Amino acid sequence: MPVTLNERIANFYDQSTKIWLDTWGEHMHHGYYSRNEIAPASHQEAQVRLVTEMLKWGKVESADRILDAGCGVGGSARFLAKLFDANVLGCTLSPVQADYGNEYSKKAGLSAQVLIKAKDMMSLSLEDGPFDLIWSMESAEHIKDKPALLELFYSLLKPGGTLLLATWYHRLEPPMLQINEQKLLDRIYDYYHLPPMVSIPVLKDMAMDAGFMQVQSENWSEQVAPFWKAVIRSALTLNSIQGLLKAGWPTIKGAWAMRYMTKGYKMGLIQFGVLQGKKL
Repeated sequence: MPVTLNERIANFYDQSTKIWLDTWGEHMHHGYYSRNEIAPASHQEAQVRLVTEMLKWGKVESADRILDAGCGVGGSARFLAKLFDANVLGCTLSPVQADYGNEYSKKAGLSAQVLIKAKDMMSLSLEDGPFDLIWSMESAEHIKDKPALLELFYSLLKPGGTLLLATWYHRLEPPMLQINEQKLLDRIYDYYHLPPMVSIPVLKDMAMDAGFMQVQSENWSEQVAPFWKAVIRSALTLNSIQGLLKAGWPTIKGAWAMRYMTKGYKMGLIQFGVLQGKKL
């Protein structure tokens, strides 16, 4: 029986999450590095800074109910719960991540505020909401039907609520993607279990079509670029290599694909962007 995209994604994160946790900790996303830093932050500090910079950019100062869509093990969910004294629902396709996340929340004394479910975010319904803030940190790239995702997010927000989304995307067209560029993207799609990416202007149009107002986006590729080099260095340590071998072939392929990601960033083909929108 064919394996679905969601099953491949879940399997990938089931197998690779422990390696990430052992090396990087509970924030399973890029770090943010200021342009004019004399001494760059530690990579873990930079990961937390990405969360705070997104909140500052989105002008989010309070929230009572939050959805962390594609939450990993809930690093952002716990940060947001503590910052805003909020209740947070996190969704991940990986049962392993959900188990780790709920255990982390228990140890942090946040079990009453943070619930992480092994659940497809596209299966959420109005009964799960409404939310003041929908937080999507490097997960939208895994969703094939992006217009439907943005329509769902819009339906789940309260009036006055905010969407903050960070995602990978490919460069603006035109010019049309060249054959070598498309081949590189196809490799990345295969290794990281991704449907085709879109450019950020296309994503903005999708958000406005879904009903969002005050839609804004920015390219933060330069701010997150140092993180990929750090991840590659960490993957070459003895402990990480041993962990990769134990995790199995999908995780090994994911580690190998980092060379394609860094090449894509250098070419300007792959970029890292943030998008925000309001439900008025």
